[in-house]
Amino acid sequence: MKRAPAETEIATIMLPERVDSVTSASVEALMVGALRPAGRVIVDGSAVTYMSAAGVRALAIALHKAAERSTRIVFCSFSGPAADCLLVSGFSQLFDVADSTEQALARLASKRAGGSGSEDRLHPHGATG
Repeated sequence: MKRAPAETEIATIMLPERVDSVTSASVEALMVGALRPAGRVIVDGSAVTYMSAAGVRALAIALHKAAERSTRIVFCSFSGPAADCLLVSGFSQLFDVADSTEQALARLASKRAGGSGSEDRLHPHGATG
């Protein structure tokens, strides 16, 4: 897990390989620590190979706290079982999920913090596929 330097306009959080009951507290703390009022954050899940319900909960808490601070947060680069976990849990409908970091950057550059991003979800077919 690492965060981009504080001086960048858009903070980037790199998630670890496993986001589960062991790592979820530190992942949550890292994400919440990056939230700034009216800020923008990318949460990169490209390294995630396993995500449990505790990991999804950590993402949901970060999303909730981001909304409280009017921070725009985009999750990106989730694949395989981690992407499936978001889909099956229904959380992919709540999160703004991009396919790549570049796509996440473009979304954050083009939309205001209040934008829902609902047209750009992980799976365009919706929760039922």
